Amino acid sequence: MATGLLILVIGRATKIQDLLMAEDKEYVGSLELGVITSTQDADGEVVETRDASAIDEGQIREAFASFTGDLYQTPPMVSAIKKDGVPLYKLARQGKTVQREPRLVHVYSHRIDAISLPVVDFTVVCSKGFYVRTYAHDIGEKLGCGAHLRSLRRTKSGKFGLERSVTFEELKHGDRRELLGRLLSLPEVSRLRGA
Repeated sequence: MATGLLILVIGRATKIQDLLMAEDKEYVGSLELGVITSTQDADGEVVETRDASAIDEGQIREAFASFTGDLYQTPPMVSAIKKDGVPLYKLARQGKTVQREPRLVHVYSHRIDAISLPVVDFTVVCSKGFYVRTYAHDIGEKLGCGAHLRSLRRTKSGKFGLERSVTFEELKHGDRRELLGRLLSLPEVSRLRGA
């Protein structure tokens, strides 16, 4: 379901992978009000539907605004976070639900791009560890009608954006010389990061 930017590091750059992954992210997403799924996104099974017809634009804007700045977010069961050494998604596949500790995350900014009820398109800039599908779910709960994430595209990770990205198809079948010319060297990465 998720698409967009994925940073790949090779060679000596693998030493700074954690540093790169810790940077802020920008996502463009779409949520659907009134439909709750088992995974908080369109890949899950519908577990509940609620009437969202009374929700208006003002309520939507207010709900989004309430999820700005520092906030505690409870990770979804379908995630790679481990409980007693076992990834939560494995427990979820067994039909188990366990207590998850809320984690401090940060929403730097958000923008509502379009509202065509029951669908809301948005852009969010957030910290590492932020679950956009939980964001969609929580906005739906705040509105009292529930919601799930319909689509998601990462458009930025730190200073890296889609403008210099390469598709998997280009990576697999593209001209090697051209691809090598598009790679960023470690000094370029340092300059981009302001280091």
